[in-house]
Amino acid sequence: MRERLRLGRQLVTFAAIGGVGFVLDVGIFNLLTASVLSSHVAGGPMVAKAISTTVAIAANWIGNRTLTFRDERRPDAAREAVEFALVSLAGSAISLACLGFSHYALGLTSRLADNVSANVIGLLAGSAFRFVAYRSWVFGRRAPGSEPVAVRENAR
Repeated sequence: MRERLRLGRQLVTFAAIGGVGFVLDVGIFNLLTASVLSSHVAGGPMVAKAISTTVAIAANWIGNRTLTFRDERRPDAAREAVEFALVSLAGSAISLACLGFSHYALGLTSRLADNVSANVIGLLAGSAFRFVAYRSWVFGRRAPGSEPVAVRENAR
């Protein structure tokens, strides 16, 4: 029962942090493309998306490290951050794959279809992948002797 409660808390916290990251990503992207990196700037939207995604991944790592997986975080924060970024990018690739399959393989090319495939189906599939990978690999327990002992804080 205790493990179920812990998993439930992790899922809720993960979703809330992901929501904040999503708002940051979309907000920063739109702010940049409406100002200094408009479509009139060569590569502006691509640079804006790279910046907004990077900020969102960093914010999500901090949030998940300090809240969602606070009992599992490791003392080697740099390695953890690299693993987190790799998983985040793989999750984004899942969303892109859903969009690509829907748009090019199925021929569903409307704006609605693109949004459903990328931002509903792709986002859900990518998020499920991220949660499992974060929980099992990035913040997962390591074999004894393979790493320093995890940092534990008293939650109460």
